[in-house]
Amino acid sequence: MKTYINRLKGAIGVFATVAVLMSCDKTIEEPQRVGYAPASVDEKAGSWKTYQLTSATEIAVPAPKAVSSPEYVAELASLKQKSASLTKEQQEAVVYWGAGAVYRWNEIARELAARYNIPPAYNAEGKYPVPDAANPLADPKFPFANPPYASRALAYLSVAQYDALVAAWNYKYQFKRAAPSKTDATIRVALPVSSIPTYPSEDAVVAAASVTILKAMFPGEVPYLEARLKEHRESRLWAGMNVESDLVAGVDLGNAVAARVMGRARTDGMAAANNQTLTAGMIEKAKERGLREVWVSQELPLRPPMLPNYGAVLPWNFAKADLEKLRAVPPPALDSPAFQKDLEELQNIQKNQTREQARIANYWADGAGSYTPPGHWHRTAANVSHEARHSEVRMARTLALLGTAEMDAAITCWDSKYYYYYPRPQQFKVKTSVGLPNFPSYTSGHSTFSGAAATVLGYLFPDQAEIFTKQAQEASVSRIYGLIHYRFDCEAGLKAGNEVGNYAIARAKADGSGL
Repeated sequence: MKTYINRLKGAIGVFATVAVLMSCDKTIEEPQRVGYAPASVDEKAGSWKTYQLTSATEIAVPAPKAVSSPEYVAELASLKQKSASLTKEQQEAVVYWGAGAVYRWNEIARELAARYNIPPAYNAEGKYPVPDAANPLADPKFPFANPPYASRALAYLSVAQYDALVAAWNYKYQFKRAAPSKTDATIRVALPVSSIPTYPSEDAVVAAASVTILKAMFPGEVPYLEARLKEHRESRLWAGMNVESDLVAGVDLGNAVAARVMGRARTDGMAAANNQTLTAGMIEKAKERGLREVWVSQELPLRPPMLPNYGAVLPWNFAKADLEKLRAVPPPALDSPAFQKDLEELQNIQKNQTREQARIANYWADGAGSYTPPGHWHRTAANVSHEARHSEVRMARTLALLGTAEMDAAITCWDSKYYYYYPRPQQFKVKTSVGLPNFPSYTSGHSTFSGAAATVLGYLFPDQAEIFTKQAQEASVSRIYGLIHYRFDCEAGLKAGNEVGNYAIARAKADGSGL
């Protein structure tokens, strides 16, 4: 009972759960129709522009058997048996996954990011061992899902989901196989049945693509991910929504698309993002530009800087050559009035922090053990898309536009951080209240992530644009209230984030979706 209620907490929309809650102590004979129904089926989505696939037809999907064929009739009989009488656990799974495949797998990814967002501790020799992807469960566990890592994982997940669904929509409306219950009205269904064709299954496509990406990003979680995949797949049978061949075609397509997406991941430069040999040269160049005091780790023993070469990772929505244009303007000199003004602001907050400032600082902290600022914004986007009753493919598009913008924001921000190597306020006797990031100060990551997110989401949901802008501004100023950043860090970060978001919007305007 408690497990079931906890599972429902993440869902948005109206679920008909009363009958389920009343029947928790016995086998449920009459499943109630629960779940998520899209406001639009987006039947033309098969023509939308993809990220990694050259087109929606790049990966072939075989034609399904006719609904009058002996094979399909046998599948219907099997489905009727599986969906006829559900246990409490089966109904719980139907309700959970009925919230939407993209919605749930994004939620799972965020939870994994939070679980692995733990900085490695130092060992007996006073050194910080590097997590090893080949031995992910050793201490320290791989990965350390810091903000850039989380942004990248969510970007690849969302792109794989989106490309797979665009391909699926193409074949759905080519083959036009109706839902099983429309062929055999005696099949019990536990979720709303729309007019979207069921071959290949959108749930199977998303599940397979998601698991392929998440296994690569979180290799220590393979058994867990396989268990979730199995439950998701079976829930579609228990709900009476898909026959076996719908699911098989979806899994095959999802796996193939995710393999294409992982091909990009293996060559995007992430392998060299933590190249510590580059930092000496970065420091020297920052000093040559006139910086008299550079950032140094404030931990004891000194921790190596986080991902100093992440700025060289391949972006999504702009060319690498454009990165220099996005780099923030030089920060104030350390002996300038502008620097002194913003330092004094932090010193005053340190002495007189209000309860409201502390609340804002803690709400947006998104530090160790959280799914980081990119995950925070992905949760917002998933919820808003769910409230808008987007189809699976349109929700995937929303999260792909956001996810690629957030990864681009991380690349842009980390480029500026290690280009300028600017010292943090803690080097001037300011004590933070919300944790101490182990990388240079200028520009603010929270501000860059939030500026990009608010820009993208404001375009996609114009009636809520003002809300997103205010949230981004609050996220930005939270780093001042938390004594993590100077105001000029935050202002430059918001500006860069807005510019990064506009690149994603340019892509959105040209992807054929009509928005």
